[in-house]
Amino acid sequence: MSAKRLPANSVTAGRATAKRLTALVAAAVAATALAGCAGGQAAQPRSGDTRFIPGDGRVEFFDAAQRHKAPVIEGQTLDGGTATLTAGKVHVLNFWASWCAPCRAEAPVLKDIAASTKSKGVDFLGVNFKDLKASAQAYDRSVEPGYPSIYDQSGKVLLQFQGTVPPAAIPSTLIIDAQGRIAARALGAVKYDDLLKAVTKVTDE
Repeated sequence: MSAKRLPANSVTAGRATAKRLTALVAAAVAATALAGCAGGQAAQPRSGDTRFIPGDGRVEFFDAAQRHKAPVIEGQTLDGGTATLTAGKVHVLNFWASWCAPCRAEAPVLKDIAASTKSKGVDFLGVNFKDLKASAQAYDRSVEPGYPSIYDQSGKVLLQFQGTVPPAAIPSTLIIDAQGRIAARALGAVKYDDLLKAVTKVTDE
């Protein structure tokens, strides 16, 4: 039995339809990916949701009466040690990943401010998130930030901050006051002057 041949115009129409369907599927996938990275307070992730939300690096302060206690943070660092937040000190907590371009861009800012504010008793602590350990260690060695980073591949540390003050962007930076409360937050790569002023303000309280 010979196969039935379709008219040439039917074949052309079928190919056009297939192309349109392919384009629609691609558009839907792209829209879904963008939705997962959409910013804004309303789009903040729920518990267990680790979508990456871009930010502009703007430092947002919280009035003393509105500040919430930071959770207890402790974990193994990239160099095999253990790091935690020390009571009675101002801390800058930075969430980063070696694959994150904005994280690489802000690294010199964090390194310099960490060094210049150390004499004031400010401690910096990194949290490496959703990363390969070998990649994170190699990056840390190349940057030499001067402060440790907890290896948080599973996102356990980050998820402890979900709720009122979620650091939902990569990178994100939190400033924790001497009373252990979250005093300020920046989503996205921080700018030198903004971070230095913020750290100084919290330190001088």
